Amino acid sequence: MQGLPASIDVERFTEARAYEINAMQNAIKTAGESVTHRVWQTLPRHLRRRAASHDVRRVPLRLREKARAEMVPVTRRILKRARSKQGKTKQVSRTESLLKRQRDKTWLETHIWHAKRMKMENMWGYRLAVTPTEKSFRPSHRASMHGSILHDSSYHSLIELKGPEKMLRTVLDFCCDPQCTGMKRCMSGARVLETDLYKSRSYPFELIAPVTIMWQPLPVGNTSAPANASMAEGSSKRRRKGKDNAPANTAQQSPTRVIWVRSHPAVFDDIFAALQGSASLVLEAEKQRHKDVYAEVEIADLRGSVNAFEIMGPKASQVIKGALSSVVDDDRQEFKKFWPSLTDLQTTASLPRGIVIGMKVLDPRLKFPPKNAKLRTDSQRPAVMTFPAAILAQSEIWDEEKRSGLKNPTYKKKDLDARRSKNLVPGTPLNPLRQDDRIPLLLIQRSLESPSSTHGIHGWTLVFPAGWGMPFLPSLIHTGTRVGGQRERASQAFEAGTAYFPRDFPCTEFYNKYWDERAVKEKAKWDRTPPAKRANYKKLGTRSPWRADWEVVLGLPVMSGVDENLVPAQRGPQDAMEVDKAPNVRPWLLRGPEVPAILEKATQTSNHAAGLLAEINRLRTKRGMDVLDASYRPEDLLKGALVMVRLKMVSRGAPNDLAIIYRIDDAEAKKVIKENGKMRECADANEPPEATPPHTSIIGYVTTGNMSLSRGEGFAIGAVPVSVQLELQQQARRNGESRPLVKIRDRAGMVCRAAYLDLLDS
Repeated sequence: MQGLPASIDVERFTEARAYEINAMQNAIKTAGESVTHRVWQTLPRHLRRRAASHDVRRVPLRLREKARAEMVPVTRRILKRARSKQGKTKQVSRTESLLKRQRDKTWLETHIWHAKRMKMENMWGYRLAVTPTEKSFRPSHRASMHGSILHDSSYHSLIELKGPEKMLRTVLDFCCDPQCTGMKRCMSGARVLETDLYKSRSYPFELIAPVTIMWQPLPVGNTSAPANASMAEGSSKRRRKGKDNAPANTAQQSPTRVIWVRSHPAVFDDIFAALQGSASLVLEAEKQRHKDVYAEVEIADLRGSVNAFEIMGPKASQVIKGALSSVVDDDRQEFKKFWPSLTDLQTTASLPRGIVIGMKVLDPRLKFPPKNAKLRTDSQRPAVMTFPAAILAQSEIWDEEKRSGLKNPTYKKKDLDARRSKNLVPGTPLNPLRQDDRIPLLLIQRSLESPSSTHGIHGWTLVFPAGWGMPFLPSLIHTGTRVGGQRERASQAFEAGTAYFPRDFPCTEFYNKYWDERAVKEKAKWDRTPPAKRANYKKLGTRSPWRADWEVVLGLPVMSGVDENLVPAQRGPQDAMEVDKAPNVRPWLLRGPEVPAILEKATQTSNHAAGLLAEINRLRTKRGMDVLDASYRPEDLLKGALVMVRLKMVSRGAPNDLAIIYRIDDAEAKKVIKENGKMRECADANEPPEATPPHTSIIGYVTTGNMSLSRGEGFAIGAVPVSVQLELQQQARRNGESRPLVKIRDRAGMVCRAAYLDLLDS
């Protein structure tokens, strides 16, 4: 006791015995895990494999010896691949076996990677990932709002148009939405245009789908395309519109341009036919005006020629900057300013919408594993503003010969691993050689946002040649980027408050097909459910539980394919004269950025139908189309019009898909306003629910509804007739409200809840 010190320095004592403390903690941890956990149970969830308990090859290399010791002695041997019972001449190679499984559908280049981690389904001629197998709904939403999430959208169809600039512009005017205002701005190739495509000269009827239009930028300093820039004439995918033999006095009235049209794969045939019909009309008119001038428009199918990854979230820029390395011989000053600034880009929302960046990068496998670029928060660092420019959008990906030459990478992964094993310092990036591939690509700014919403989701669309899906994917997701399927992509559009094709696009052919297939599945599941465990839609008063009957909502005769037991819901009794006139009424969807202005001008006239017809004819003449035929009466045009709306709950509740939207009278609306939406929250719990509103008060349906994670409340997207929307706006003005009020009831519910209704395009 006499030799012990009077005091002790705890910090110095701990530092002197840090090794002993760490050794004791590791021993305790190892002893505890060896008793309560198997080796595969100590791995994180994303590294666990189904057969890891009896197959040591499913465990990382550093843990295989310990896993082999834990196995039962009988199964401790390394499993060997069973010898095929077929003879050598009958054995099928792995490549042939995989191709045989793609007879009735097409696999993406990343299919095998997705199939190991996703639930796959056949969709639109492809085998696509629907959702991850792990629980990832909320983590995927957090990644899109605070991190980054990737979706392989290479299944989207791509159509190429080539011809004189003026003729291509006229072709697009005949089949694109006349409300789009960025057509002239995107013709330089510095931006992309997102618009809706209709059948040729059919606006506002026969909407097909939303599309993305990209113009190839002209070479810097050239006003016309080179004569040898045309593609091979013998291509089986290319169709030409024009004269077979060019006359001797061929004249170029405008430079030859190239356009890419990206769209949903399910409507490829319809869009191709619409563009082909528009091109035929334009060429015929050109032939009548200038008989001695030769002109043609080439339309090509480029499906499978390029891949596309959608990387959404605020960290998308840092992921791309860390995974990709641009070539050093790019002399464009605009690109030299943009590429370093990508590190400090907190969100692509600060960039111009739809900006296109063309570049050439090295093989991303050379610097694997990548590291995300670190965001610098130095406030004194000057901000670099990037503006759209044609020179910034230049890329060799538009050249078919360049894309074909890069179809197969020069080096396989094993070749790069052999080069990497020769490095003196493990983990160092490989130095690019002259033989290494340089891949051209496009970076396109992508935003999901509504005009007046603050819940937008922003990111990039990465377009690169076919054959490079798997070389790019591991580098882009190695640093923590999540991968989403169809459910995650649809959820992003819902959280951003934008319509998602095809489920939110009524009056389109593929919308009807989509909901017909979904109705069959839900009806079959409902039939398999015991009667005591399923909703009784007849007692609940739900007229159409499996799909929205827009014909009945619009007051049109019920189609022959509709169930005869459905109860009609007309605004009033239909007499014989009204039924005779009904076939002239065609359902159509009013959609576009000018919808609020169109409805406002229509309400300023005494006859709303005539005002709407005048606005539609104004838009048609703006794009060089004739006015609507005199057989279309203004009343019929207004009667068949639908408009997209968004619904925000007044107090509580979260509507689901196919929820019913009811009209609310003035007295009930004033009551809701007075009580601030607390219609039934203070009611007695034993009080019976209110009676279901009559079918005559149904004014629309919810196409997508759920609890919004970004808003923290119920949110829905639906559609109502334009005539009803105008009436609701007048009712809101009478009650002193800025937004109309409606009631929503789920198809399997009994309670109606109040909600505010706004135009989706406002």
